[in-house]
Amino acid sequence: MSLRNSSSVTAFILMKLSEQSELQLPLLLLFLGIYMFTVVGNLGLITLIGLNSSLQTPMYFFLFNLSFIDLCYSSVFTPKMLNNFVSENIISYVGCMTQLFFFCFFVNSECYVLVSMAYDRYVAICNPLLYMVTMSPQVCSLLVFGSYMAGFAGAMAHTGSMLRLTFCDSNIIDHYLCEVLPLLQLSCTSTHVNELMFFIVVGVVITTSSISIFISYALILSTILRIPSAEGRSKAFSTCGSHIIAVALFFGSGAFTYLTTSFPGSMNQGKYISVFYTNIVPMLNPLIYSLRNKDVKLALGLTLKRVLF
Repeated sequence: MSLRNSSSVTAFILMKLSEQSELQLPLLLLFLGIYMFTVVGNLGLITLIGLNSSLQTPMYFFLFNLSFIDLCYSSVFTPKMLNNFVSENIISYVGCMTQLFFFCFFVNSECYVLVSMAYDRYVAICNPLLYMVTMSPQVCSLLVFGSYMAGFAGAMAHTGSMLRLTFCDSNIIDHYLCEVLPLLQLSCTSTHVNELMFFIVVGVVITTSSISIFISYALILSTILRIPSAEGRSKAFSTCGSHIIAVALFFGSGAFTYLTTSFPGSMNQGKYISVFYTNIVPMLNPLIYSLRNKDVKLALGLTLKRVLF
C-alpha cells in the first residue's frame, strides 16, 4: 500500500500540550526526565533478564517483551513531543503515518502481552505441577508471536484506513502525536468508514483482552480461596500483584481516554489524559515489577556485585 497522499497536505503540525510560553521549559524538563527514566528502567530490566539465568522463566520472558514494547512504544513519539516544547513541531505526511502505525502496533501488542502474562499466572497458580510443560518455550514464543501479529493486524487496519482519506487545507493536529481521532478531524472526505473501523478494532482489542484477563483472574481467585493456609494465599496473591497493577494502569487509563474522546468537544481533554498511558505507564512498569519482585531485586544485587567487584 503506497504512502503517497493525493491531497495538498504534505506535512502536519503537532500541537503543544500547553501554549503558555512560561510552561515550555518546565514541561520539557519534566517529560525529558520521564523519558530518560523510561529508557533506563526498561533497558535495565531487559538487560537484567537477559544476563541472569535465574530469570530465564516464562514469566520473565513475557516481562522482557513487555519492557521491550514499552521502550519502543515511548520512543515512537516522545522525541517529537520533546521537540515541540522548543520549536514548532512539523511532521511529514509519511512520518505521521509511520508514527501512527508503530504507535498502534505497540499499544495493541502490549494489550495481548498482558493477556499472555495473565494466562501465565493462571497456569502457575491453578496448575503448578504442569506449569513447565504447559508454558514450554514453544508455547511462550507462540503467545508472544501471536501478540505481535495481533498488534500488526490492528496497526494495519488503522493505518490502511487512514491512507484512503484526503487532507485538503487544515494540517494542525490537536494532539502531540499522530493519533487516529485527531487525524480524522482534519479529513475533508467522509470518515464514517474510518470511525467504524476505529471503534471495531479498539472494541475488539479492549473486549477480548479484558475478558481474557478477567477470566484468568476469576479462576486464579477461585483457586487461591481454596488454599487452606493464610501464608499460602498471601504468597499466591503476591505473584499476581505486579501484573494486576500494570493491567489496571494500562487498561484503565487507555479505556478512560478513548471513552472520554468519544464524546463531542472532549478531544482536548483526551489529549491530557492520554499523557498517563503514553508517558507515565511505560515509566512505571519497570518500577512495579522490580520494587515488588524479590527475584528481580536479588538478580539486580548479584549483577551489581559482578560488575562492581
